[in-house]
Amino acid sequence: MATTEQAVSQGSLQELAKRHLWMHFTRLGAYADHDVPIIVRGEGCHVWDEKGNRYFDGLSALFCVNIGHGRADVAQAGADQAKELEFFTNWSYAHPRAIELAARIAGLAPGDLNRVFFTSGGSEAVESAIKLSRQYHKLTGKPNKTKIVAREIAYHGTSLGALAATGITPLREPFEPLTPGGVHVPNTNLFRLAPGMLSESDLAEAVAHKIEFEGPDTVAAVIMEPVQNAGGCFTPPEGYWQRVREICTEYDVLLISDEVICSWGRLGHWFGAERYDYVPDLITTAKGITSAYAPMGALIASDRVAEPFLEGHSSFIHGFTFAGHPISCAVSMANIDVMENEGILENVKAHEGEFRAMLESLRDIPIVGDVRGAGYFHAIELVKDRGRPGASGRGSSGAPTAGETYAQFSDEESETLLRGFLSGELFKRGLICRADDRGDPVIQLSPPLIAGPEEFAEIESVLRPVLEEATERMGVGA
Repeated sequence: MATTEQAVSQGSLQELAKRHLWMHFTRLGAYADHDVPIIVRGEGCHVWDEKGNRYFDGLSALFCVNIGHGRADVAQAGADQAKELEFFTNWSYAHPRAIELAARIAGLAPGDLNRVFFTSGGSEAVESAIKLSRQYHKLTGKPNKTKIVAREIAYHGTSLGALAATGITPLREPFEPLTPGGVHVPNTNLFRLAPGMLSESDLAEAVAHKIEFEGPDTVAAVIMEPVQNAGGCFTPPEGYWQRVREICTEYDVLLISDEVICSWGRLGHWFGAERYDYVPDLITTAKGITSAYAPMGALIASDRVAEPFLEGHSSFIHGFTFAGHPISCAVSMANIDVMENEGILENVKAHEGEFRAMLESLRDIPIVGDVRGAGYFHAIELVKDRGRPGASGRGSSGAPTAGETYAQFSDEESETLLRGFLSGELFKRGLICRADDRGDPVIQLSPPLIAGPEEFAEIESVLRPVLEEATERMGVGA
């Protein structure tokens, strides 16, 4: 074992990364004969790699650098806090920054969601929500309510409890048996309605049917994102969230709004629940809570859910060492200051139409089948052929596209399209985004919330020629 200085002197960053760094969700073998992309600097909507190449960060790193890169003032807030109190735990203690941030979040959250339980990130927030739901029902005399209803293809995290809610089979299989209790209903893919779903109204009713099938006395919670990430930014049909809220209330099931991505301005509001006009019982959040300048997440609970834990000897038997870390809290406070003082949410509301219009303009490219999303959170679904028999296509409004069906790519074709061409080519031309096939193949775009028309034009200048070349390579429309 070498010292740090010796290790760095013995090889380049590339060599050291390939030898020692285990990257997340990464095919490590892919870098046997390719360089690891090493990002060394960021400013605004752009980042630079070790070779000096500049890239537009079209994914806000991972849906999280909401205020953009390089804000020294936000970083300084963390450094200043470290000088005063670098760390103290929230386990039976409190410190000023955690108290102040909890109160500020409560003031921004919808309804009576006034109690904030900090975590270190999104999966921890979801794990906490699942555990809290179960313990809540035990304290209120319904100990058999343990199951969690989630949606197909939805991603809710990687810890075993959160993974039980995640509806993506390839992410679940390597770790089975999972924590029991996760059951799933169709998602709100309006482009390709799930089998058995004859209309948009069936999507919400499927939640009621699943609760009835499982037994209402066994279901603790329903967990959903305002706009579902995995599968490509599935938006809800009109009235969907209101009906789901009614169903949860009817069956005494807690409604968890998983807003790890959809909060802190991503959809133009502090919380996605505001955009779609519903009040959940619990909200999970992370990512944009600090704009990723420090790791942090949170579970926000309603007064009703918190009440049983405020009496006698009751306690939520759960916690994380670094949750509510003073430095992360200070950074979060500074991040929210930026959002408020610089009109970040207002920027999203002012320009999301232009962002959407730019993406819609790509529909003249044959491989583009659908454009969907909300705020600065959109996806383009890629199709094999818009005019040959295949899975039925519907526009994002839910209305059938007249006279057209949309043939889907096979798994092998998706591999060739996404990993064999699109991911690498987009990056080579200076655009970081997500080419994903958890579901049908999509390109996801989620730029920093400071972006505007000039940045949208930059995105299009890369996307259009690459999608046109992908159309030719895959023989789409030929």
